[in-house]
Order: sequence, then C-alpha cells, then structure tokens
Amino acid sequence: MYLMSQLINLNVFKDFFKSSNAGGILLFICVILSLLIANSPLAISLQEFLDLKVGYESASIHLNYSILLWINDGLMAIFFLLVGLEIKREIVEGELSSPKKASLPILCAVGGAIVPAIIYLGLNAGQTTSSGWGIPMATDIAFALAVINLLGNRIPSSLKIFLAALAIVDDLIAILVIAFFYSSGIEVSYLMYAGIGLVVLILMNRFNVLNPYLYLIPGVFIWYFIHHSGIHATIAGVLVAMTLPTNDTNLESPLERLEHALVKPVNFIIIPLFAFANTNITLESTMVSGLISDLGLGIALGLLLGKPVGILLVSYICTKLRVSSLPEGSSWGHILGVGLLAGIGFTMSIFIAILSFNDPTNIAEAKLSILITSLIAGIVGYLVLRSNQGKSVN
Repeated sequence: MYLMSQLINLNVFKDFFKSSNAGGILLFICVILSLLIANSPLAISLQEFLDLKVGYESASIHLNYSILLWINDGLMAIFFLLVGLEIKREIVEGELSSPKKASLPILCAVGGAIVPAIIYLGLNAGQTTSSGWGIPMATDIAFALAVINLLGNRIPSSLKIFLAALAIVDDLIAILVIAFFYSSGIEVSYLMYAGIGLVVLILMNRFNVLNPYLYLIPGVFIWYFIHHSGIHATIAGVLVAMTLPTNDTNLESPLERLEHALVKPVNFIIIPLFAFANTNITLESTMVSGLISDLGLGIALGLLLGKPVGILLVSYICTKLRVSSLPEGSSWGHILGVGLLAGIGFTMSIFIAILSFNDPTNIAEAKLSILITSLIAGIVGYLVLRSNQGKSVN
C-alpha cells in the first residue's frame, strides 16, 4: 500500500479539486464523455438508463420518476439552493449590498438578458420555436468564472468580482423567467401547502434557529409541493435559501455554513452529472442545418452578439450618465471580454431549452447550438481579455 502511494502522487488530485478551475474542467470532461457515448453503440443503453424510473408511487404520494427527471428537477433544486444562497449573501454583504456597488452588474445583467431575447424573437417570432426566447438570456456562472480564472493576475481582480456579480444577477433573472414563463397548469392547493412550509422556514429564521441543516427538512416538503403545483421544482431551492439567516459580520452565518457545505457537491457532482445526462446528443447530418435555422441562429446570435452588445451598451450609458463607473483598473476591451464570457450559456441555457420545447428534435438542435456557441464565446472571450492585459481607462 505504501509503495502504491509512492507511485501515485495523490497530492495531484487534492490540488486539482482545490483549484478554482476544477469544476469547469470536470464539466467539460463530462460533456465530451456524454457526446462520445451518445455517438457510440452504448447510446441506447445510456438513454434506457436515464429513462429508468426510480422512486415510490401510491394513491397519495407520487415520487416515481425517471433518473433524468430526478437529475433535472431534484438535484438541480440543490444547485438553485446554492445559487439562492449566493444571491442572498451578495445582497446582504457583497457586491449587491449597496446601490453604488450593485448598479452596474445589475443593469448590465438586465441588458445582457433583454438584447439576446430580442434577437432570438426577431428570428423566431410567430414560429413554434418562439418559446425558446429565454435560452440565450442565461449565463453559466461556473464555466464563465472558470475561464476568467485561467487569466490569473493578467486582469484586474475587480473584473472577476464584476463578472461574478453580473452572473449571479443573471441567474436571478433566469430563475424569475423559469418561475413565470416556463411553469404550467398551476395547482393552487399544492402551492398553498408549499406556502405553509415557507411560513415555517420564516418562523425558524425569526426564532433564530442557527442549524442550517434543519431548514432543509421543511425544504424537502416545499420541493415536493412546488413540483406538483406546476411551478418548476428548482424554484423551491431559491425559496429555501432566502429564509436562511445571515449577517454582514466576520462570524460565519448559517447561510455561509450551508453554502460552503454545498459548493463541492454541486460543482463536482451535481453540475457535471446534469451536463452528462443532458448533452448525450446523437449527432445526425440533419442537425447541421439546424445550426443555421432560425432556432440555431437565434441562440447563437443571442449569446455571441446579444450578450456583449447588451452589457457594453448598458455600461456605456451608465458611465455617461454617471450612474456608475467601470470596475477599477478595467478598460472597454475588458468589458467586451466579460460580455463574451457571459455568452457561455451552457448548463443554464440547456436547462431552459429542456423547458422550452416538447419536440425532441428542437431540444437536440438547441443543445448543439448552445454547446458550440458556448465554446466559441469562451475561447473568444478569453482571447479578448488576454489581449487587453494591462490596459485601463481608470
């Protein structure tokens, strides 16, 4: 055993999982692996496995779902719980805690969501694919931050904070879009039960319950009721997150304890698993035409053009009106690079694509367009930021 440990340097693996880029790298590996399997003799076996139903079913309890649905509605609720915790922390003590700090990333996130949606609708209005307008609005925070972290100290640290805050607001916009536009057939009774669970969580907060894991017990019931209410179940994660106590002191709050506990499972298990399960696209010759269809172009132009244009335009207006200033030490080239990285829609865009269409062909074409566009946005964004090394308008 000792000899084996000498031959295998375990510190390499420890260092990898401590790296800020590790989550993005693992995500990329899972996508490649999924695509390879989907285009091999194992494709049918993988799909049968994802369609396998697991759970419990009775007259009053309905929890018998496919493995794919458990990943998309169950595990992703934990991902959105983490997103919700990050949003609340930023509102209380971070980059969104004051109007001056928050104005630029918030307004840029709005601009970076509206312009892509307009571009998509401009190409798809009046067609069955028009429901996919939310796809190019999203940003994959994990991938975007992984790419910008590759630049290290070549860019101002303020730019990384700006991208993180922008991506968090972008996630909030995506959550609201899912809740209001991609939910169907609201069942009021189940929603009322979920509301009761939410009241319990609020009371726990008021009575200063400091164990963060106790909040997850009512959270499970809230997830079940929201799932059956017609609103997408992942919203439950955000609602639970908003009830956890936090503070703006140096003491670790219950919210921060839970956030720290979830970061690694989400980054190294849940998101890679989601990517693996949802990018098993069997490539066909007909899909190439899908890339230049209104659906494919709407996604590609929305992410590659709409995101940077929206973010640049809002940044320019905000600086001219003196509403806010660019991140310290940054240039307009940096803002362009950040806008391109915001065009990495990947997991969030794929998630919305699944909710947008019933036609499997549309879903597959949307996924392929998202994958290719996100890859281009990441590469071009990295190169633009690298080429602007040392430049500043401040």
